[in-house]
Parts: sequence; structure tokens; C-alpha cells
Amino acid sequence: MQELNEKGILQPAIPTSWNEDTKPHKFCPGCGHGIILKCLGEAIDELGIKDKMVFGCDIGCSLLAWDFFNVDTVQTHHGRTTPVITGMKRANEDIVGVAYMGDGGGYAIGSQHLFNAAVRGEKITVILCNNCNYGMTGGQMAPTTLPGMKTETTPYGRDVEQTGHPTKGPEMVAAVAPEGAYVARGTIANARQLKGFIKKALQNQIDGNGFSFVECLSSCPTNWRTNAKQTWEFVEKDMAQYFKVGELRTPQVKEG
Repeated sequence: MQELNEKGILQPAIPTSWNEDTKPHKFCPGCGHGIILKCLGEAIDELGIKDKMVFGCDIGCSLLAWDFFNVDTVQTHHGRTTPVITGMKRANEDIVGVAYMGDGGGYAIGSQHLFNAAVRGEKITVILCNNCNYGMTGGQMAPTTLPGMKTETTPYGRDVEQTGHPTKGPEMVAAVAPEGAYVARGTIANARQLKGFIKKALQNQIDGNGFSFVECLSSCPTNWRTNAKQTWEFVEKDMAQYFKVGELRTPQVKEG
């Protein structure tokens, strides 16, 4: 019901679905982080693990999620989210620890942490947003920038002869993680599937099987300088053609 304020001005009605646990995200319009985080939030609710959650977010665009969830949260130095959540999980094995980061935090400055946590089979869940650039600092080339893609530091397109090929994180993790790992790549273009991958990654940690990793193909229209149609085509076609969507590793069902 609409009400008058002290000046007699009619106030807009507030939807009854809004409450203290619901808030808009702080990312740029068209950014994929909001979709990824919604998938994570729904997975947390469906698994009923809110009170066990510890959510860690990296420097970069991902840090804007520091107060998005009503769960215990820690914001770390750039690239250090994986070891921070690893330490918390080792200190208290009852928590469900999630390390959330961008492609720079996971595949550049934090690559050694991601690689070694996977090798050790740390029982945590890492969720990584891949938008092919360093979003927060202006759109520079990232480890995942596609061949020929223009960024602030590759104005003529990424030259793989000079900078190497884009990093394929899930393939790397799947190759080194021991038995019990769950590894997948999803996309914001298929949110239902993406939520399913995230939910499986969380369940894998809950079951104590091993390391869980989900890369999420995402959008960054602000730095890509693309309209809605161009943005969606880049995510659905260009990115998905190079970064294949699907499950790369699933834990083996133990017989008996």
C-alpha cells in the first residue's frame, strides 16, 4: 500500500518480496557477476548450508560481492582467496568454504595457489568468473583474453605469438587434481545449467570428496564496448567456441 510522507508526498510502493536479505548487486549493467552470484545464492539455499558458509572474495570486480550474501564473508588480497579459504577449511572442516574470484585473480597472480590447491585436493570450492579481461582496472588483457581480441593493452588484438594462448583453467585443474575432484565450466548464457554445476561443486565439498572448481563464462560490456546483442553473441559464440562448456571431472561413485 502506498503511503504519504511527512510532506504529504505519495511514496512508491515497496514490493512485499523485498526484505533485509535481498539487495541489488553493485556491478555494471550487463555484467555477468550478478547472474553467477544469484546461481550461487540459490544453490546455497537449496542445499541448506547458509549457516555453514564462509564466502571469500578476491580483489577486482569480485570484491563487490563482499556484502552481497548474509553469510560469513572475508575479502582477501589479490590472488590470495584460495589459500585463505583453504586455511579456514583446514582449521574447521565443518564449514563450506567458497573462494570467488576473476580470471586475473585465479589464472595470473593467484595461479600458483589454484594449481597447488588442486594438486593437494583441498576440500574447498573455487568459483571463477571468466570475462576475458581485467574488468575493474579498465579492460586490460587477461590470461583468458581470446586470440585477436582487442583490449586496452592489446589495441590491435591479442597476438598469441607474443603473449601466448588463453589459459584454460578447468582443463589445467582437471589434469592435476587427484581422485574426488569436481571440475566444470558453465556460462551465464545457461543459468540453470550453471547453477547445477555450482550446486554439484558445493555438494562435492560437503561430501568430503576433494577439490571443486567451476569456471563461469561471463560478460563485461563496459570494457568490451558492446551493446546487448553483441555482448550475448560474444558470450554464447566466441567464448563458448574456445572455452568448451561442460563437466570435465566428476568424482567416481564408490562401490559397496
